[in-house]
Amino acid sequence: MDRKDFFKKACLTGACMCGFGSLVLSAKNSSEPSALSEEEDKRLTLVQEYLVGLLLNMQENLSEEENRKNIKKLAQVHYKQLNMDEFLKPYENNLDGFIGFLEKEWNWKISYDRSSQILIADENKSYCVCPMINQKTGIKAAALCYCSEGFAELMFSKVIGHKVDAKVISSIQRGNDRCKYQIEIA
Repeated sequence: MDRKDFFKKACLTGACMCGFGSLVLSAKNSSEPSALSEEEDKRLTLVQEYLVGLLLNMQENLSEEENRKNIKKLAQVHYKQLNMDEFLKPYENNLDGFIGFLEKEWNWKISYDRSSQILIADENKSYCVCPMINQKTGIKAAALCYCSEGFAELMFSKVIGHKVDAKVISSIQRGNDRCKYQIEIA
């Protein structure tokens, strides 16, 4: 299961209560799926476009560090709604097991230099997996990648057992061909 499928399934099973899951669930449970599905799609598009507008305004009016600080904190919302602490329990203090999971189930490419304690995580996808981005519009919101930094920090900190620092070093939202993170473990 890749990351996009994981988020989709988490939302469909109710583990993701960020609003997008409820949109999908209500559309699936309707007796008139085509009409409601179209309406729910419009609502989701509105939320995504609103968020992108907000992010673009922030990018224009705040420094990079202010954006990073504010947006990175938003990762906690998605992380908690996906119940990631519970999901990651089998990998606590088992970085090799988690790396194996990421490579096998999410098809990530991981390189880990144990001497420098730096891990490079490549999502190995040609598209942005972020559920906050409307893929149809093609609008890029590079600041949203700070949320991904925060999410990576939360995941790897839980697995390793202490705080780590993550930085997006390549991003589709920033014009690169794939998303990559540098995780400093030490």
